[in-house]
Amino acid sequence: FAEVYRACQRPYGRDVVLKVLRLDLDRDDRAIARFEREAKVIARLEHPHIVPLYHYDVTDDGRAYLVLRYMRGGTLGDLLKSGPLTNLQFERIFKQVASALDYAHSQGVIHRDIKPSNILLDEDGNAYLADFGLARLIEVSIDHSLQAPIIGTPLYASPEQLQDFKLDHRTDLYSLGVVLYHALT
Repeated sequence: FAEVYRACQRPYGRDVVLKVLRLDLDRDDRAIARFEREAKVIARLEHPHIVPLYHYDVTDDGRAYLVLRYMRGGTLGDLLKSGPLTNLQFERIFKQVASALDYAHSQGVIHRDIKPSNILLDEDGNAYLADFGLARLIEVSIDHSLQAPIIGTPLYASPEQLQDFKLDHRTDLYSLGVVLYHALT
């Protein structure tokens, strides 16, 4: 649903991630308004373990994009491929991610796509939850007269998410549990 680039944000001279979303906005004022509404919610999520959204916009030709902090340490998925986590790594990473989820849920925001590749690491091994709300951004752009695709990653999605039921914060907790199991095994 997105093309991802490493970029330099001027005038700050900082490395960032530029995500160009493949949304069907096509100058549809209502779709653009929904995108902007959801992006504002994500931008307001200020927590030490949520990747910050620096900027968002829609180009004249209807392409939506997000500018996010660049994380130099890779993903939890990358780390798991290199071998088992130490007890200290495991405890640190999952406390930080759980804290980020707890905060987001207290703000009424559901992630909807918790998985190892959406848990990013900085150069010190701290964990950050990424792509917060992207599933929602994608969902609001879908033409609902068509059969809606599954939003999220099926391997980590809760049963109610796979069955297209109404979701609440428990869907993220289920997905985090699957990631915990994956990390432990």
